[in-house]
Amino acid sequence: MKQKIFGVTVAKLTASFGQTIYMVGLSLFFGAILGILLALVLVLCRKGGLKENRIVYGIVSTFVNIVRSVPFVILIVTIMPLTRAIMGTTIGSTAALVPLIFYISPYMARLVENSLLEVSDGIIEAARAMGATTFQTVWNFLLPEALGSIVLALTTGTIGLLGASAMAGYVGGGGIGDLALTYGYQKFNTPLMIFTVVILIIVVQLLQALGNGLSRCLREHN
Repeated sequence: MKQKIFGVTVAKLTASFGQTIYMVGLSLFFGAILGILLALVLVLCRKGGLKENRIVYGIVSTFVNIVRSVPFVILIVTIMPLTRAIMGTTIGSTAALVPLIFYISPYMARLVENSLLEVSDGIIEAARAMGATTFQTVWNFLLPEALGSIVLALTTGTIGLLGASAMAGYVGGGGIGDLALTYGYQKFNTPLMIFTVVILIIVVQLLQALGNGLSRCLREHN
């Protein structure tokens, strides 16, 4: 007889948590890369930036604002044709990666942009005075100085993704959200729903503590 917890087999619980880790991990990886690139464009092309270009800045800024203004559940449905074109399906954890990456990239872009703007202008001016190229300025001065703040931005983004991945369950994305909806809400299994909420709260607390600690270490090192 298969062991059950709140009416759900241990295998099902393990699979759901594994799907959530899979979705959050991969979407955070690709979303963070895209978000940092977008943030660099915003910082470099803004008024007074190293590569001031108001047209590029306006386009990227508008795109980021538009995507961030759309609720995630609506975003999933809106870009279903794109998801189907890329993944061949709109169902499952792998298909959910497309809307998750699409959602987190602009979100991370604004967070990282704020982190980069915290860097003192004096550091940038010193780098330019030493003859550093734009790439060298960004890689050797701007990003290292903002690293502690960027870690906090990544922590916030990870927590946001955790919530978004749970909502992906509404469209068959799998994971904890699908578990809570299918086996909890629809079957009136309140203990299971409470259990999933408690697990999510614990994970968020651990992630925030880890992010705060790492950020503090990086700031002290600098």
